[in-house]
Amino acid sequence: MPAKRRTREAEEVEPVEEYEEDVGEDVGEDLGEDELGQDGYDETSARLNAMTAGEAGLRHISELTARQAEGVTLVKPQDDGWLVGVEVVEDRRIPSSGDVLALYEAELDGEGNLLSYRRLRRYRRGSGDLGEASR
Repeated sequence: MPAKRRTREAEEVEPVEEYEEDVGEDVGEDLGEDELGQDGYDETSARLNAMTAGEAGLRHISELTARQAEGVTLVKPQDDGWLVGVEVVEDRRIPSSGDVLALYEAELDGEGNLLSYRRLRRYRRGSGDLGEASR
């Protein structure tokens, strides 16, 4: 018996109207307390909180080293900015337990701009942090 072909009924699609947003000179002038995030961070403000500082540090280190970041290990406020620690995969091995990782430290200003960075150390994945054992 030959297979029957199903045909789709034409669906009517409403045209999408273009949305234009009127942005004034001062983007943050109308924000009330209810429009701020849970932690009180104003997205339009240039100041960072710990979460956004960690994200900025991770992004900067990943871009500078051109390597995959494993995650943020430290976010610490400083006088006029943030200190962010980022773990990076420097050399992939098979099996992955042989990967060589590195710990980088990024110093950011209050707006999230990178002031400096440095590699603190390199180590094999799973080797553990020898500094923690002595504490």
